[in-house]
Amino acid sequence: MLCWIFAGFTCTGSEHAATSTLPAAFTDLLPHFLVEPEDEYIVKNKPVTLTCRSTPATQIYFKCNGEWVHQDDHLIERTIDPATALPIMQVKIDITRQQVEKVFGLDEYWCQCVAWSTTGTQKSQKAFIRIAYLRKNFEEEPQGKEVTLDQEVLLRCHPPEGVPPPEVEWQRNEDVLDPASDPNFFVTADHNLIIKQARLADTGNYTCAAKNIVARRKSPSATVVVYVNGGWSTWTTWSSCSAVCGRGWQKRSRSCTNPTPLNGGTSCEGQNVQKSACVATCPVDGGWSEWSKWSACGADCSMWRSRECTQPAPSTGGKDCQGLDLQSLNCTSLECPQSESPPLSTHGDVALYVGMVAVALCLTLLLIVVVLVYRRRKEGLDADVADSSILTTGFQPMGIKPTKPENSHLLTIQPDLTSTSTSYQGTLRSRHDTVGKFSMANGPLLDPLPNGSHTLHNGKLGADPGEFVSRLTAQGYFKTLPRDVDNTSYGTFNFLGGRLTLPNTGISLLIPPEAIPRGKIYEIYLTVQRKEDIRLPLAGCQTLLSPVVSCGPPGVVLTRPVILSMDHCSDACPENWAVRLKKQNYEGTWEDVLLMGEEHPSDPYYCQLEAETCRVFSEQMGRFALVGESLHMGAAKRLRLVLFSDAYCTTLEYNIRVYCMDDTQDVFKEVMQMERQLGGRLIDEPHLLLFKDSYHNLRLSIHDMPQAHWRSKLLAGYQEIPFYHIWNGSQRYLHCTFTLERLSLATCQLSCQLCVWQVEGEGQSFGLDFNIAKVTPPALAPTQPKGWAHTALAGPSAFQIPYLIRQKICSSLDTPCPNGADWRMLAQRLKLDRHMSFFASNVSPTSVILDLWEAQHFHSGNINQLATVMADIGKQEAMIFLVSDGEC
Repeated sequence: MLCWIFAGFTCTGSEHAATSTLPAAFTDLLPHFLVEPEDEYIVKNKPVTLTCRSTPATQIYFKCNGEWVHQDDHLIERTIDPATALPIMQVKIDITRQQVEKVFGLDEYWCQCVAWSTTGTQKSQKAFIRIAYLRKNFEEEPQGKEVTLDQEVLLRCHPPEGVPPPEVEWQRNEDVLDPASDPNFFVTADHNLIIKQARLADTGNYTCAAKNIVARRKSPSATVVVYVNGGWSTWTTWSSCSAVCGRGWQKRSRSCTNPTPLNGGTSCEGQNVQKSACVATCPVDGGWSEWSKWSACGADCSMWRSRECTQPAPSTGGKDCQGLDLQSLNCTSLECPQSESPPLSTHGDVALYVGMVAVALCLTLLLIVVVLVYRRRKEGLDADVADSSILTTGFQPMGIKPTKPENSHLLTIQPDLTSTSTSYQGTLRSRHDTVGKFSMANGPLLDPLPNGSHTLHNGKLGADPGEFVSRLTAQGYFKTLPRDVDNTSYGTFNFLGGRLTLPNTGISLLIPPEAIPRGKIYEIYLTVQRKEDIRLPLAGCQTLLSPVVSCGPPGVVLTRPVILSMDHCSDACPENWAVRLKKQNYEGTWEDVLLMGEEHPSDPYYCQLEAETCRVFSEQMGRFALVGESLHMGAAKRLRLVLFSDAYCTTLEYNIRVYCMDDTQDVFKEVMQMERQLGGRLIDEPHLLLFKDSYHNLRLSIHDMPQAHWRSKLLAGYQEIPFYHIWNGSQRYLHCTFTLERLSLATCQLSCQLCVWQVEGEGQSFGLDFNIAKVTPPALAPTQPKGWAHTALAGPSAFQIPYLIRQKICSSLDTPCPNGADWRMLAQRLKLDRHMSFFASNVSPTSVILDLWEAQHFHSGNINQLATVMADIGKQEAMIFLVSDGEC
């Protein structure tokens, strides 16, 4: 029991450590606190100590939550203030976690101390004691963001609940952010982080960290990506014109570097290359004007005349005129002012007559020589016809006539070759100029081949095809012809025409009836050149779209155009291309002979471009190729992707060969023949890929292999074929080899994905799944008929429409009809009306339409459908087509 002290009297009984007797001089002073208890936090189970110091004081006790603390829990210290000699009393108590936890409800645990003196009492401030903690989970965590450069970024953070309230700091990549040193950062009162203007350096992982006296917590990292969208640089200057003279193309480029896209920013939209048509000024060579009149005879017995290099004057680098611009001549004796000799008219007349006689003799001799040379060459050309009776005994076709089960009766009507009255009306074209043709007797272009190579012996060919090729390559112009007889076809033809084909290449030559003049027999060949053997000059954005095909001999006289058919690999969008037909002249130079869309009726060439085939009408034989120049980056070539592998595999390594080639049948045939020799096998169907003129390379890669059984031995993740090797290269085909390795010889099943794409463009993915141990035969080349008889057809067997019926159709439809029931309606019904102007330029438009129909439908044509078209037009002559097999 506490005893209270009054008026300086001390309670006797039990001794109290917190009481003392004050000197009489200080009995009238109230105690004041030198140290008051302060708020404390209990961390885990560690107690806290409250301290109270007062002077002058006789007693000090703590009261917690309204209850006095037991006197035994007080720790007392007494000292004397040296300055005032007043006693100083200090009391401490410890508060445990258990004491605080006993307090329930909303009230907090508090303590205060009470000090006594003889005069009265004083109470200190309340000190609150709380249990410190920090929860684990953030109430709001920062979220990652992707922002553009200079954009404001707000990262929110609501730290976990804790006592005392936690302090918050922000970290970037584990480094503490200090807004004081970097004013671009600002932390709000509610602990959110603001990045005022995002910089590239601000990209990183941001963490909100909360800490108090108990613990430290970190939020999950929020990734902030500051990206940069790409921007175009300025255009470069235009390049020089691709053409030295005339129409060409120039380009300029820009790069996506202003700025360069970073951190996933979008690439620039639009084209990085622009093309524009240009016209290069052609050099003009100088030309002489007419000579001026002779000047009067001068004192030196000479007269002068001059001319100028002004018609035209040389310009833009053209050559100057060659020769003299001033010419002098001695005057006659009569005109010379210095001459004093008498005139000799008699001697002058004699000299004049002698000169005239000499000139006449020279001209006569020259005429005789020309006639002899002409007759010799004519005899050499006429010797091509070995036996004129061949025209009356029925022309023997060189090839085996294909069977036509549906229309076999049509060939029962044979042309009457014995009658001289049978003629084809309108065989000569209106624009045809015989003088402009290459004469068989002029120049070295068509010298007779050795051993009578133009002669038809008994209406049949020689037995050895190689002999024919050897004879052709012996000539100067034919030295570049391939000696591969598989890619060459030849035959002997007369005015009935015929057809040459190269099997499985899509290449054929149709020689219409009456194209060869009557009385002439030509030995004609058709061959496809290897791309690497013929170096075709390509400039700028040009690319080869077709095989290089030769037919000849060049220089033969034709009265009607032949039709050369060959595959092409363009995307068949005319607005994307400037397509040119090139022909090699006799000096070996390639010339543009036709620009698609700009044909002229007087041109000896015409070209029909179908979806996959090109048909060339030509009045001259020669070497041809189709070249395309892309007008913009949307132009695309069709590529064929073909996959081969080893037919038999006994090792751990396994190779997959991916061929990239032009989508033409001749290249595919060549690759198949080569793989057959290598013992490869085709492991998937060919795939089509559009390769655009975007200057980007082609990439190939293999993915999704079962890692437990297979692995790739390539060091890189993909293989790449350069753009210019595909677009401008001279190789007919390119290929990549993927070398794989199986981890066990027992592994036989392979499944993977082949990805093919053009850089920064769309791609394709092909799934492969096959058994490498399955016994399969090697890759077979496309089948072709044995022998050459099937590649050349002469006479009626080469055509669907019999000769006499063809003549009747032409005579019926060539004459214009007021109601339009003529050749124009035939072209419309056959969907050939886009070539009306070309058909109209011919003397017999119907014959050209039928020639084109024959070229398109030789293997698939239904002659009854043609008869139906004729019946719809209203021509009764067509009824002959509908004769049934029984009636025949």
